[in-house]
Amino acid sequence: MTMTTSKPHLELFYFDSCPYCQLVLRALKDLKIEVIYRDIWADSEAMNRLVKDTGRKTVPCLYIDQKPMHESADIVAWLKKNQAQLKQTN
Repeated sequence: MTMTTSKPHLELFYFDSCPYCQLVLRALKDLKIEVIYRDIWADSEAMNRLVKDTGRKTVPCLYIDQKPMHESADIVAWLKKNQAQLKQTN
């Protein structure tokens, strides 16, 4: 029996005018990583989920298989380290 590993499900909670979010958005684009985008200013459900899960409104926040990760530098480092295992954009 062979084990198949599924690619992590990624969601980025962000808003456009946040400079730290821009660092993560640029890395996602440069690395061609597929992610679901959740704009917390345009989507009140996303904001509510972020606050419920983390207790704060701080972005960027990358959910990796439903587990939140904050801090843009940590997120970018994780994306670079795990790029080969992540779903790529076309």
